[in-house]
Amino acid sequence: MRSLGRLSGLILLATVCARPAVAHPAPFSYLDVRLSSSAMDGTLVLHDFDVAHELGLATPDALIDPLAQPAYVPQITALVHGRLAMFADGREVLWNITGIRALSDRSGIELAWRAPVTAPVGHLTVHAALFPYDPSHQTFVNLYEGNVLTRQDILNAQRASAEYYTGGRQGALAVFKAFTAAGVHHIAIGPDHILFIIGLLLLGGSVLRLLGIVSAFTLGHSITLSLAALNLVAPPARIVEPAIALSIVFVGADNLLSSPGARDVRAWIALFFGLVHGFGFASVLREIGLPPRALGISLFSFNLGVEIGQAIIVFTVASLLAVVRTRSPTRAHQLVVAGSILVMAAGAYWFVQRIWQNT
Repeated sequence: MRSLGRLSGLILLATVCARPAVAHPAPFSYLDVRLSSSAMDGTLVLHDFDVAHELGLATPDALIDPLAQPAYVPQITALVHGRLAMFADGREVLWNITGIRALSDRSGIELAWRAPVTAPVGHLTVHAALFPYDPSHQTFVNLYEGNVLTRQDILNAQRASAEYYTGGRQGALAVFKAFTAAGVHHIAIGPDHILFIIGLLLLGGSVLRLLGIVSAFTLGHSITLSLAALNLVAPPARIVEPAIALSIVFVGADNLLSSPGARDVRAWIALFFGLVHGFGFASVLREIGLPPRALGISLFSFNLGVEIGQAIIVFTVASLLAVVRTRSPTRAHQLVVAGSILVMAAGAYWFVQRIWQNT
């Protein structure tokens, strides 16, 4: 009997201790954003349990009590303003809460909000980290243009921000600007791509020859970039990244082994390995996220940005090499040898490093 009594006591204790966990509602918030030519507005629905926790309340009862709720409006306003931010075309949206009401049937609080805008929005960024105390919390975002639902997304602790591009001219222009800049940026911070291009240019040649080499590289990476970004072909990074490193080793070795008067095959090398580098470019696009309604513009713009970055590299490197060759052919040859060895060494290092990281 004593054993039975102890067992009953343990069950009762476990039941009492489990009640707060059961009382915790699903960790979700809901944000609706409506865009028009002159304003942004919408609603934000929060669970009263989460709000009560953040305000230090023992229970959420006061938050859904019509008489007690007004006393907590300033605290609720400060809470959400500090954890929800929106940016329209790079400028922070100064949104204001226009009303708060309790949703008793949903154990929630609905906040109506509004923000004036001076022009139609093309690019919208939403950042929501509403309840960081709960790592499983999610914010469901619905984006409306007029009365049409155009995008849905989920933000969480691992992904607290999302980018949206609207339809029409403003959205297309925003996509063009953002993805062109992303293409230039990726070339600027990609030493492997830069070194591959430099390796192709070390042997020099006429302006038309160099343009043909770079154009072949462009053609190659444009094909695979488009295929991978559209998820038609998507080889894993553990294969692509070491292959990019090997391409750098190859182009350096080709420079050292080529003899005067031999056929220049750099354009074919650029075309073939451009296909490999395109998969590397595509990984960046997947991280950024392609706007579903502007796939063509985003792909074109990113490629354009890559080409602008490449053009700057080609112009700078080719000009410097031409100056050296004009002043001292011997120094120019020494530069080709030293540069090719450096290219090979860097490529070999990256190859070993990337293979090691993937094992």
